[in-house]
Amino acid sequence: MRQAFHEQQACIHDVYDRMGPYLYSPSDTPAGYAVRPDRVPESFYTWRKNLFSTLFHSAYLLLNCPEPRRRLYGRLIHLYRIWVTSADNLLDDEDKVVVPLVIAGSSRVMRQVVALMAADRVLADILRDAVGDGTIDNRVAASLQRESLCRLLPSAAEEAAEEGGVGTRPDPEHVLEVIHRLKTGLLFNIAFAGPEIAEPYLAPARLEAIKTALMQFGLGCQLLDDVRDLGKDLREQRHNYLLSWLTHHQPETLPALTDRAAAGADRLYLHTPRLAAMAAERGLQMMREGLTQLGQEGLDFGHKEADRMARFMFTMLDLKELAHAA
Repeated sequence: MRQAFHEQQACIHDVYDRMGPYLYSPSDTPAGYAVRPDRVPESFYTWRKNLFSTLFHSAYLLLNCPEPRRRLYGRLIHLYRIWVTSADNLLDDEDKVVVPLVIAGSSRVMRQVVALMAADRVLADILRDAVGDGTIDNRVAASLQRESLCRLLPSAAEEAAEEGGVGTRPDPEHVLEVIHRLKTGLLFNIAFAGPEIAEPYLAPARLEAIKTALMQFGLGCQLLDDVRDLGKDLREQRHNYLLSWLTHHQPETLPALTDRAAAGADRLYLHTPRLAAMAAERGLQMMREGLTQLGQEGLDFGHKEADRMARFMFTMLDLKELAHAA
């Protein structure tokens, strides 16, 4: 994990170094409209900000991927992060910074558009250089260029289906095992696009075990997201495990929750504490199982460490008051 973290930090540095030249407007641009890259905060390189990326990069070490290709895959991990976060910002009217940029006005939308376009150009640079130094060949580069988008499309389709709000709420198990697998679980397996395309001698059983463990961990994280976002998902009519559970098991509780959500109530899950604790406990169990399996596959930690890391996610997601209930 420590080695993966340091390697991933270097990959992030390289992505931003490559991105910089694309973010300067021409020298004759009027001062009020000039664009330039902003300083990348040191927080972008911390363990807390890169827990998921470090787990993904650890898989490359477990699978014995050669160092040059690990560097390639690590850069792709951060590009995926830029693409997915920028897209989420556009969809959810948020402004989580992944590409620091100095640009006129306070537009959230154009910042995300520029970040997406710059990331695509960095991808082209990275693949060209990897072919040039013999890390991969042209066939693999073309496949990675294509699959870097194609493998995101099922998640994009799920987001598109929610964009205008959902008319009905399916069974909660369908939300978890189908909808959330596409929405979030897929993103915890996207890091394997590189190895699956470029590594001819991967051990299939071990690869599948690591992918399954990361999927389990990702779905557990999504359950915690559903608890935290209960009010937001109710207002915006998004799929949510808790809302589906209430629709199918306690529909009489929804009108009062809807009124509170419409009034902008914060931490709406506190108004349905038993269900929130149940979902949080299930999420904790799934995260713990996934992390324990990763430990058994070679990350060399046991149940105690897996439990501690899983519980840390409650702090990461601002749900500390639920950690004890779970």
